[in-house]
Amino acid sequence: MTCLLETSGLSRSFGGLAAVSDVDFSLAPGEVRAVIGPNGAGKTTFVSLISGRLAPGAGSIRFAGEDVTALPAFRRVQRGIAYTFQITSIYGNLTAEENVALAAHRPGSGAGLEYLARVGLQDRARQRAATLSYGHQRLLEIAMGLALRPRLLILDEPTQGLSDAEIESFIALVRQVAKDATVLLIEHNMPVVMALAHRITVLDRGRILAEGSPAEIRANAAVQSAYLGTG
Repeated sequence: MTCLLETSGLSRSFGGLAAVSDVDFSLAPGEVRAVIGPNGAGKTTFVSLISGRLAPGAGSIRFAGEDVTALPAFRRVQRGIAYTFQITSIYGNLTAEENVALAAHRPGSGAGLEYLARVGLQDRARQRAATLSYGHQRLLEIAMGLALRPRLLILDEPTQGLSDAEIESFIALVRQVAKDATVLLIEHNMPVVMALAHRITVLDRGRILAEGSPAEIRANAAVQSAYLGTG
């Protein structure tokens, strides 16, 4: 299988606590992969290592055949890795459209409208980002990620704060995005995970507990015990 992203022995500790420990992970082009696990499992640390927001203590990261382990985050963005943060990272004093245009490095009128339309925010293009609801700020952040035209789009808890109708639209959006990009998704909403993911990786205490299709993960006794609460 051709790998777009591959980690080998990836590890990171904080004050002696292993947040991510010896993780071997691979992601195929065009895949929608979900990463799930209980709070404190190391999910956000893991994707922060992939995106370059954190440096690993050990291990390596390869993207599109290149070793990117030592590259800073902005260099990884240039290579096609876009990461939307768990906590919104928008510019509150700018309009929604200006935020997207800035992310795309294409300032000027109309530069961000295409991506706002994809997430359903075109009617709020001129609204100052700080005045958007939390759910709309999350959608704006996704639009900013899409504006980078990534090969890999990493979404960290993207449905947090979204209404049921917005979640349905988000599922449709990810399916559309996956036609052109690979998607790595951290998500607690299990119906969303099961609807979108081709494969699921389960982290527990910084290590991979299980990997498989949604059906395989649903039937996995260790996952039921550690995370799904049915063991």
